[in-house]
Amino acid sequence: MSTGPTVPSAGTPPDRLTAMSAALARNWWLVALRGVASILFGIIALVSPIATLYVLVIFFSAYMLVDGIADIVAAVRAAERHERWGFLLAEGLLDILVGVVAFLMPGSALLAFVYLTAAWALVTGGLMIAAAFRLHLDHGRWWLVLGGVCSVLFGIALLINPGVSLIVLTYWMAGYAIAFGVLMLILAFRLRSRHVEFAPPGTARPA
Repeated sequence: MSTGPTVPSAGTPPDRLTAMSAALARNWWLVALRGVASILFGIIALVSPIATLYVLVIFFSAYMLVDGIADIVAAVRAAERHERWGFLLAEGLLDILVGVVAFLMPGSALLAFVYLTAAWALVTGGLMIAAAFRLHLDHGRWWLVLGGVCSVLFGIALLINPGVSLIVLTYWMAGYAIAFGVLMLILAFRLRSRHVEFAPPGTARPA
């Protein structure tokens, strides 16, 4: 028995769902860049577990700035095509704001840094989960959901034990960053495969 066409998520118009999916598929390389940056940050944190709070904050700030810029670039590209760009822009601005605040307060108490990181992880994770339901299932929706859940769980873990030692926090951040980066790379190559599959004839396809 043949199956019917994929039914879009309830409450999401088919044209908007298709537009969001197409926009992410075209910008798959930005998702991949985000994953690579996250994995590199995690490796640095593992290699230097006894780094001072100042160095940790600088690494985190740089990662946030790169991540935020990548999201804003993706949002601008989507806006130029009159596609949905609000979630990408909101997440990018949030990442840059967190990065700048962290850079300006390198000597602040670890507790304040823990709460700042937890708030970022919770809000970013929530935005990613919300954005996932505006993405077609065959474009890797559940990988984006897993990335958002990973962020939310990381934020909750920090709030449960805000007085955790710097070394343990470093390992938590490293594990989170590497897991998140791997999920984003899987999503990026899933999006790339869909972009190549549905690219119009005669258009340049990614190598």
